[in-house]
Amino acid sequence: MSFPVKPKEITVRGILLGILITLVFTAAQVYLGLTVGLTFATSIPAAVISMALLQAFRTATIQENNIVQTIASAAGTLASVIFVLPGLIMIGWWKEVPFLTTFAACAIGGILGVMYTVPLRRALVTKSTLPYPEGVAAAEVLKVGTSSREGGAEGQAGLWAVIWGSVISAVYAALGGARLMAGEVAKFFKVGSGATGLAGEASLALIGAGHLMGITVGMAMLAGLFIAWGVAVPILTNLAPVAGLSAEAQAGATWGTQVRFLGAGAIGAAAIWTLGKLLGPVTSGLMAAVAANRAQKLEGTKVERVDMDLPVWIMGLTVLISLVPAGWLLAGFLSGGPLASVATPLVIVGVGYIIVAGLLAAAVCGYMAGLIGSSNSPVSGLAILSVLGAALVVGAIGYGVTGPETSTALVAFALLVTTVVLAVAVIGNDNLQDLKTGQLVGATPWKQQVALVIGVLAGSMVVPPVLELLNNSNGFAGDPNYHGVTNDPLPAPQATLISTLAKGVIGGDLDWGLLGVGVLIGAALVILDMILRKVSKGKLSLPPLGVGLAIYLPSSVTAPVIVGAIAGWLYNRFVHGKTINGKDWGETAKRLGVLVASGFIVGESLLKVGLAGIIVLTENPAPFAGPFAAIAPHEPVNMIISVVLAFLGILGLYRWAIGRAKKVDTGA
Repeated sequence: MSFPVKPKEITVRGILLGILITLVFTAAQVYLGLTVGLTFATSIPAAVISMALLQAFRTATIQENNIVQTIASAAGTLASVIFVLPGLIMIGWWKEVPFLTTFAACAIGGILGVMYTVPLRRALVTKSTLPYPEGVAAAEVLKVGTSSREGGAEGQAGLWAVIWGSVISAVYAALGGARLMAGEVAKFFKVGSGATGLAGEASLALIGAGHLMGITVGMAMLAGLFIAWGVAVPILTNLAPVAGLSAEAQAGATWGTQVRFLGAGAIGAAAIWTLGKLLGPVTSGLMAAVAANRAQKLEGTKVERVDMDLPVWIMGLTVLISLVPAGWLLAGFLSGGPLASVATPLVIVGVGYIIVAGLLAAAVCGYMAGLIGSSNSPVSGLAILSVLGAALVVGAIGYGVTGPETSTALVAFALLVTTVVLAVAVIGNDNLQDLKTGQLVGATPWKQQVALVIGVLAGSMVVPPVLELLNNSNGFAGDPNYHGVTNDPLPAPQATLISTLAKGVIGGDLDWGLLGVGVLIGAALVILDMILRKVSKGKLSLPPLGVGLAIYLPSSVTAPVIVGAIAGWLYNRFVHGKTINGKDWGETAKRLGVLVASGFIVGESLLKVGLAGIIVLTENPAPFAGPFAAIAPHEPVNMIISVVLAFLGILGLYRWAIGRAKKVDTGA
């Protein structure tokens, strides 16, 4: 495909559409991340929506559509800050989510993430063999939607795939909220004097997330589920049986107080190994980027439009200017508190940590985006390492300060610093993925970088109010000031883990024994993954981070994700290579399947965010349930209804996607 010399790229309509998609998807992502500890990449759904809507304008270009998805892609990444922020509520430091502090942490980190990855584009995108799976997929979606009438038909089909997936998912979630079916399918039982069991949330959003993650991550999570509930829980409950408890209570308590720490140790070990492997490639990439810039300057060659980044002086000046609001943010956080006497050294060290750790995290995350995609990038591992480093540094400075709230204040400060570092990392991750898409569709890099900054600012506006809305409706597990209306707190699994680690490091009471065993499990998983890759010549793998995450997350979350991964794998195998009269419709069917899965996530997440608003306004923890209380079925009938409806919904939309793919590609 050839591209114009001066295409229409940044437009008012494109910016407004990109911001609108960002606002909607960020709200959905915040809820999903707080519920399951996972987020999804929004580039492809945003590209499809943009492509369908902008077709109404005859002057719309593929580059303009690319700018829209670049702005909206910030939603899928910036929302990851909720892996840390709720920890400030869980430790009792915040009762409410302050808008300005939260906005500043997101915006400062996000802008730094864009600037830090500008010099990496040539080395890690233009001159790299990294696959960038999601960036390439987004580019393909844009190409087929622009290059031909058939592609335009696919764009419309893709939009309907997202819409139908969202509608079915929202209706399914509403039925659960009305108690007309089970919200969870579960079975717990005794094993000797101990217990174990399995639960799965009735959630099409989780099944959609599994489809997007793929079979490799799904199998890794299945292995983690087996280690947690098939091995660890039965053994530990039998070693310390508690009389009088039900099987569910016994298994749940053991998992929550012991097994989760095994998962945390496994995640930490796997993350360190992953980062260690990337140090060499990232270092060489940075050196190549510096060399390319030097050669360009010395030779004085004219830079082509498709190779123009933001000028180095703008990038450097933006980074320097960002130090001022970063220092103001940290100083304001400490002002008048128990750490006021050491505020100056803490601010200096905090800003320095953001600059250095953020730069390293952005480089590593950017490389991982190219290697395995944004959705599968182990940002949780980076968050764990970041909070451990921040807690050690902050704890060393504040060690001599005494007072009843000193320890909590140190933990809170470490969490705030980690939030900014995480924002740097995830936006750096997203920037390089978007730049790969831009390279393939003939975009101007500096315009994409500006677009992503716009997306960062839009997403930063949404995170605080949505987070506060959920704080008031559901609240968060472990919050000492809990005031949620539903009495059903959100688990916020990543934030729970990270705040627990920070408290343990600073308080000196971290359960290093269980974490140590978890580290050994993680090391064994790394070795197993290496053996699998070598024996299968790279065809098979068992990502250690995926296994560790499944040990840590509740089975109610991991089980439906695994189901979704298997369902997506079966669907893709069924449609792979399918043709009619020599015309291939299988690849189109795969893309529509991805968009149906994305719709599953968007529909349920948005419904539940809206439900949170209704709960707060009505002060009714179950506003959908009242009218149907008299006719709601009981166990186990409602569990059967949940399973049957989920099966019919998934199968029906997969069949619809296949039918539309045939129509788009063959007219059949």
